[in-house]
Amino acid sequence: MSATLSSEKTAAALRRSARVSLELLLVLLMAAVALWLLGRTWPVVWPLIVGLLLTTLTWPFARFLRRRGWRPAPAAALVTVLFLLVGSGVIALIAVPVASQSGELADGVVEGIGRLRDWAAGPPLNISDAQITGAFDAAVDRIENSAGSVVNTAVTGVSTVFSGLVTAILALFLMFFFLKDGPRFLPWLARQLPGRLATDVPVVAERCWNTLGSFVRSQAFVGLLDAVFIGIGLWILDVPLVLPLAVLTFVSAFVPIVGAVFAGFVAVLIALVSNGLTDALIVLAIIIAVQQLEGNVFQPMIQSRGLGLHAAVVLLSVTLGGSLAGVVGSLLAVPVAALVAVIWNYLREQLSDPQEGPEQEDGEPDPEPAPDGGPDADAPVPA
Repeated sequence: MSATLSSEKTAAALRRSARVSLELLLVLLMAAVALWLLGRTWPVVWPLIVGLLLTTLTWPFARFLRRRGWRPAPAAALVTVLFLLVGSGVIALIAVPVASQSGELADGVVEGIGRLRDWAAGPPLNISDAQITGAFDAAVDRIENSAGSVVNTAVTGVSTVFSGLVTAILALFLMFFFLKDGPRFLPWLARQLPGRLATDVPVVAERCWNTLGSFVRSQAFVGLLDAVFIGIGLWILDVPLVLPLAVLTFVSAFVPIVGAVFAGFVAVLIALVSNGLTDALIVLAIIIAVQQLEGNVFQPMIQSRGLGLHAAVVLLSVTLGGSLAGVVGSLLAVPVAALVAVIWNYLREQLSDPQEGPEQEDGEPDPEPAPDGGPDADAPVPA
């Protein structure tokens, strides 16, 4: 005899489902409002984020100076000036080789296009010169017909460059103030919040700061190792633009998985255009070997504590961030996912029931307290 459904249990399940759905809708609505506010205030939020990332990278040196007796303002000023000098030197080292080798690279591109055309004209494609010329003329006509959009694109590009310059200047000023006044933020924040928030919010902020700093510094070191090894391989093969390609490899390390693929593709393409297919395949092998060393040796050693994120989560985060906000979204996807994981873990800690350990037998000594392994009390957690 089949069991019949209980009307009371069914109604209770429906009411519970409706309540959970309503609560979920409210959470999603609040998330949408938060994202809308973030978009409206992005001109202010983006320099703040860049300043925070730069602060995590430069804070160890500032902390070293402060522990040696330097006042906060001179220490922050010296670190900021040194950062500007290093950044300017890197830009100069990139610009000079690019300018000096641009003619050679352009000739290599023309030669590569010629070889590609000869290959396309033979079997199995058998594309005639008339077809290639017709396609080229059609592309030129399309560009000429869309001259207005090209001008708009150029204007947009100039505006983007200007906006990027303003963002960089604001981020440098914010980095200086974060280095100078950052350690005073958490005590100030605890005094402003009521009740339990005075404890919870500073703890979460400190954990997020430690996670963000660990991510930025470890990625920078891993990217430096990748750039050095790949740059040595490109230099041995006499591939042009070795230094710019090494810098691109370093910068792309901040975008896990996707960044390495992009930097490797650019390096292989330039090797193919300038040196031929054999050297391009050798460059590809070097890049694959270095990436394997990074994934199996470098990162496990350097990121011993890690971010607590699975590789699939990292890949999906980068993909989602890139689809939502382009390059900026790809850069911020992994740190944001790591910060969300930190907040989620803290909420789980607070919402979980305390687990009672095994009863201690009489006569056993109390366990010694663990040594203080917490984060540096001087670590800045700027607003």
